[in-house]
Amino acid sequence: MTDPARHSLFEDIQGIAFGSAMAAFSVTILTHLGLITGQTAGLAVLISYLTGWSFGIVFFVINLPFYWFGYRRFGLAFTVKTFCAVALLSVLNLLAPDWIAFERLNVAAGAVLFGMVCGTGLIALFRHGASLGGVGIVALAVQDRWGWRAGWVQLGFDAALFGLALALLPDWRLIAWSAMGALVVNSVIAINHRRDRYIAT
Repeated sequence: MTDPARHSLFEDIQGIAFGSAMAAFSVTILTHLGLITGQTAGLAVLISYLTGWSFGIVFFVINLPFYWFGYRRFGLAFTVKTFCAVALLSVLNLLAPDWIAFERLNVAAGAVLFGMVCGTGLIALFRHGASLGGVGIVALAVQDRWGWRAGWVQLGFDAALFGLALALLPDWRLIAWSAMGALVVNSVIAINHRRDRYIAT
């Protein structure tokens, strides 16, 4: 008999595809506006702005060292799912310029929309036993070990990255809008990702 508390393989594939696609779309919004975000994705965005390298490639490479930690802490299934999510996001980001263009996008609305879309995508990944790697893996480990919400843990990492961005990028107003977007992301996760309420794995 199928365990109703567990996702099927098809459900996992759908959830990871959805989460990765939402995250890729949110990054497209973010980079169109010249904003940044936190976590490993934020570091990849910052590097791509400073070097001109593609976000998708930088993001994929930055995540490579974290898979061993994810394997040791969460096991093979989590690591494989996370690798697939990161690879899919990276590929979709490389394809996005040919698929998506914005004629007009208000920076305030875009920052909030980025936060909601990205937060929704991350929750989908978390609920299907995956993440977008990097700091997300660390945040989930801290949540499991000490019970701290993953969203609030990630917000702490974000603070350091935003401080670096403020020192390196010229327009502090874009950093301020970026901070609001990151706050929305982490608030969505902190309020909606409750392992004690959502039992499926």
